[in-house]
Amino acid sequence: MDSKKKVLPFLLTLLVVLADQLSKAFIVSRWPRENTFIKDVFGNDFLWIIHVRNKAIAFSIGEGLPDQIRALLFIILPLVVIGVLIVYYVKTNEFSSFQRWVVAGIIGGGLGNLIDRIWRPEGVVDFISVNVYGLLGFARWPTFNVADSCVVVCGILLVLSMLFSARTEKKE
Repeated sequence: MDSKKKVLPFLLTLLVVLADQLSKAFIVSRWPRENTFIKDVFGNDFLWIIHVRNKAIAFSIGEGLPDQIRALLFIILPLVVIGVLIVYYVKTNEFSSFQRWVVAGIIGGGLGNLIDRIWRPEGVVDFISVNVYGLLGFARWPTFNVADSCVVVCGILLVLSMLFSARTEKKE
């Protein structure tokens, strides 16, 4: 595969990291923390902007762990996973062009939150809160950020693309 086609999706990685870090910098500089200020974006309780910090991972998993264990699990392990993903991405020709772009989005989201874990001792900046009307027992989905969104959306797209490409291969 042409190396240009492998490198080009890393523009998405860069854009995700920039969008994530710029949005977090805006929130940190202009938005008071916690429940002191909630902006109901549409006025219908669906989307809130609220500044919270998360020292754990998704759904606050690992919040009560000692700092050293959290550092190992939430900094070193993600660094290794991102490193392995980048090496696999570069060495393999198994990904389609679309899959390369979504993997680059996952890497960008992972790096965005990793930057926070390393440089923000108070925790990862989360600020998007969505009302999910009781879905899965949540009144509101746990607060998230741009990096989280990219990891989830690109992860879903990657799985779907792999499922559909596997189905297509079976038919052939």
